Amino acid sequence: MRALLTWAALITAIAVPLAVAATSPLLAWRQPIYIAAGFAGVIALALLLIQPLLAAGHLPGPNPRRARKIHRWVGATLVAAVLVHVGGLWITSPGDVIDALTFTSPTPFSAWGVIAMWAVFAAAVLAIFRKKLRLPLWRALHGILALITVLGTIAHALLIEGTMGTWSKTILCALVLIVTAKVLRDLRVFAILKRG
Repeated sequence: MRALLTWAALITAIAVPLAVAATSPLLAWRQPIYIAAGFAGVIALALLLIQPLLAAGHLPGPNPRRARKIHRWVGATLVAAVLVHVGGLWITSPGDVIDALTFTSPTPFSAWGVIAMWAVFAAAVLAIFRKKLRLPLWRALHGILALITVLGTIAHALLIEGTMGTWSKTILCALVLIVTAKVLRDLRVFAILKRG
């Protein structure tokens, strides 16, 4: 029963913002590429809720080893979602993307999005070289990059008046932050940093 409730809560937390975004009036008259880019951003935020749960083995069903393997695949999907998000925006509005990447955009959410993007890319590269680093060091570095990704993404999402409804977006962001903080504590990332 507990496992069923956990999965139901997770699916609801992800499905509601997606449904709100899918029915948003802001999608009217938008190009398909722009809509795809926007949905890729919503999916990326949703994946940030799943990732720490997999890393810590908190999702019922898969054993810890299987959960870590799924965590790697979800991480690759997260990178792909970010690429689709940025690539789609580049196609529809290259000037805005250049301004964001060079931190010259007048909109504050752009800078936070770019910071989160580079952090998720760095976390993915670090994951590739995981076996070359001692586990405590790797865990600390990966955890810090994950935290930067989450904080940057939350700031980026909350500052945008986009297709995600205010309440569904705020609740999802709060869940991502709470879950990430709990998992970082459970994995003793902050303790490793303090010892370091």
